[in-house]
Amino acid sequence: MSRRLRTVIVAAALVVPFAGNADAQHVTIGKVIGGDGFHLPSYVAMDRGFFKAEGLDVNLVELDPKIQVTAVLSGNLDCAPIPSGGAQAALSGAKITYIVGQSLKSQWTIVARSDINKVEDLKGRMIGYGHPGSSDYDEIQAVLHRFFQMDAGKDYKVIAFQGQPERIAALVNDNIQAAGLTVPHAAVAAQAGLKVLLRTGDYIPRAGGTIWCAADFVQKNPETVKKIIRAIAKAVTYFRDDKQGSIAVLRHHIGSIQSDAEAGLIWDQVHNTFGAEVPKDLFREIFESRRLTMIAARQWPEDKPLPDPESFLARDLLDPTLKEMGYVPTNIEAPAKGD
Repeated sequence: MSRRLRTVIVAAALVVPFAGNADAQHVTIGKVIGGDGFHLPSYVAMDRGFFKAEGLDVNLVELDPKIQVTAVLSGNLDCAPIPSGGAQAALSGAKITYIVGQSLKSQWTIVARSDINKVEDLKGRMIGYGHPGSSDYDEIQAVLHRFFQMDAGKDYKVIAFQGQPERIAALVNDNIQAAGLTVPHAAVAAQAGLKVLLRTGDYIPRAGGTIWCAADFVQKNPETVKKIIRAIAKAVTYFRDDKQGSIAVLRHHIGSIQSDAEAGLIWDQVHNTFGAEVPKDLFREIFESRRLTMIAARQWPEDKPLPDPESFLARDLLDPTLKEMGYVPTNIEAPAKGD
């Protein structure tokens, strides 16, 4: 048995007692190791009691993104905020359903050591990503390919890390020369003398952290799904408006943040970038980007069209629920740089 498979089995076993117990309103949702800027609404919903107010007993289970996908597909985790991994699973035949959004603007950055001054300087260097299929791997590769004609393996090297704090440590130690980090972790890295070289949100629109579950879970538990949607929507609104309360959440869940001042600077940058809504164009981009990656890996026929992404989204639950609660959609600026 491979080490990776044993890890998946152990991780899945950890969440078995919580999964699928809809009668008691227990719900398990994956959490990225070390926290993730895309997933802040779920952290707010937990810490500020929005899940609890909906009658939900939510457990955020900290797992590697790839293991989260495996755990949902195997029935050992209810939901995961890993949209790219979910899209690959859906395009590969898995029965899953997306239920609610979190981030409406890409927060990924490329952070580099001080001697690297422009993106082209990354040629021949080592960049720290997440595992293939993770959102940073997908988005950063797409930006480097589309806008700088640079491809992983050919123009630069890639090494995978589970969490973002480990990437910062590797950068500081010069084990790697650049890394994919979300805005909160990038701010921490800047304090260590590292520099933000590129922001993917300046180049491509992208929804991040969109939560999905097994289709069977959604079909059997529509009221539970509505409660998750309401809790996330309330958390989005809270994070937009309440800086001080949000600072506490940031420090709790993004482990590398060291002070309220640091957390406040991060809030200033990202508080208007979240939304429970799932815009059709951004949602389609998740699937189209994954389809292109699968074509390159010879996992999808080049002439095979993309199925309608809306068939994988519980829009009949999401949109009416947001409307009923008077939720105000987020106004997101378009990327600064076009194709």
